Amino acid sequence: MTINRPGPLEGASRLWRTDRTPMGDAGEGPLALLRLVIALAWRNKVRLIACTAAGFLLAFLYANSLPRVYNATATLLLEPRQFAYIGRDINAQQNLDLNNAESELQIIRSERLLSAVFDSLVLQGDAELGPRPPEEFRGLAVQMQDTMSTLVDSGLKTLGKSPRRAEDALDPTADPRENARRIAFANFVKRLSARRVGQSYVVEIEFWSYNQTLPARVANAMVSGYILQSIASKEQMARAGTDTLQGRLDALAAQVNAAREAMRNGTLPALATPDADARIIGAALPPLNPSGPRTKLIAALGGLVGFLISMSTIAINVAFDRRVRNAKELSQETGIPCLATVPDTGKTTGISWHIDSPALQRYANVIRDLKISIDVACSQRRERNIVVALVAATTESGVSTLSLSMAQLLSRGGRYVTFFYSGLPSMVEETSSSSTSMADVAISGLKADQLSFGDLDGIATLPIHSKDLHTNIFADFRHPGVLRVLETARLKGDVIFDLPALDTSMDALALAFHADAVLIVAKSGRTTIDEVKDVHNQLRRAGAPVIGTIINRARS
Repeated sequence: MTINRPGPLEGASRLWRTDRTPMGDAGEGPLALLRLVIALAWRNKVRLIACTAAGFLLAFLYANSLPRVYNATATLLLEPRQFAYIGRDINAQQNLDLNNAESELQIIRSERLLSAVFDSLVLQGDAELGPRPPEEFRGLAVQMQDTMSTLVDSGLKTLGKSPRRAEDALDPTADPRENARRIAFANFVKRLSARRVGQSYVVEIEFWSYNQTLPARVANAMVSGYILQSIASKEQMARAGTDTLQGRLDALAAQVNAAREAMRNGTLPALATPDADARIIGAALPPLNPSGPRTKLIAALGGLVGFLISMSTIAINVAFDRRVRNAKELSQETGIPCLATVPDTGKTTGISWHIDSPALQRYANVIRDLKISIDVACSQRRERNIVVALVAATTESGVSTLSLSMAQLLSRGGRYVTFFYSGLPSMVEETSSSSTSMADVAISGLKADQLSFGDLDGIATLPIHSKDLHTNIFADFRHPGVLRVLETARLKGDVIFDLPALDTSMDALALAFHADAVLIVAKSGRTTIDEVKDVHNQLRRAGAPVIGTIINRARS
């Protein structure tokens, strides 16, 4: 009876064209990638929102832990007429002026001027510029950085390497006050900057501090110090040269005294300084609000970083996650058409006579569509009743519930159905219990009329395995008696097989050989694509005609 049975590939191709690969999406490209990213983001929206909110919150707390920073800027205009040489053409004069402007900028940055301002403002004893600023100048983040720096430097010293901080590199035998001055002066220089505005003669001198009043004093003192140096040099030249007019000397002396007093007080000269090589065009004013940290920007960047980290983890998870998620991906990966995606309806044990909820209605519609797909796939065999088998890789895939639902749908549509089950729920099994099983047929060769079929709302039921474990061990489901029972059941109506999972028994391979259509059931989010491929390969080697897959318990 089985001599002319087609091979596994030939038999499957008669029911469904297996030589056709899934068609690619016509919308592949940037838009398809964008849709995929949006779908992934929506699927993982809880994780995405949580990571973004966590990043935003951490960045906000970090920004608020930073001490407030104040900036002040004083502006100088270098006088190019003071740098011009007579007898040169205009281009040479302009280039010379620009070069001298850069030289004047270096004078402003020179250690001589910086040291003079540092000493005149008596910043050596400023607690903020010391090796360890007080707590009011150190936020939580700064304290953590100091702690990490201390640990790193301790490790470097252990390895025999030089420390990172300048204060650790000072001579321990020198005067402690001199070491303290060096540290304070180094921190002072780090906070001060002087730069030209583009290629103009305008120079901006900026200083930042945690103290609201100090930046303006330092910036103004730098301007006054530069003017003092310029006027003092002219005064010395006037005294040493031929210009001995007392009025000229008195004017220069007055400008020098005004500039010296202004540098000492951290202000601008009270008198006009026409003999200086620069003109003050902007005084540094005490800042009204802190210039940093920019809390909103840091918090926004933290939220963005959290969002990017979340999307990165989602992308990595998708790349390495082989679990079944949707029908399109499953079909593309396995090359098997996915016939249905069954929604998760909780503890559903089948299709009841009265469907009273939208979830159960959607479930029943999917089972009905699945039945139609099977009928279409088996249309060439509809001259007789068919045997449909459902199998999965693991027991948690819900094969029994799907099989029972299919049998109930066929029975209530007016067809006679024989249901061979392996794992019905206990409540259903009690109402349709049978004293014999398919394993007893494989052992003793019982005929169909000798079997005691159960009845479940008009469905003839028979368990596959026996309650006797020894019978199950020695049962051979390729026994001719099993085929005869199936043919007898087929003559009466359709046959539904609830096959045992392959992780518990290989009996499913022997029984699937007798089926006309085999469906592989994968649980959404639990069964992997590799498990579906492995089940498919085993069924093909056993000669079972696989027509498609089913995704079960998919969450909307």
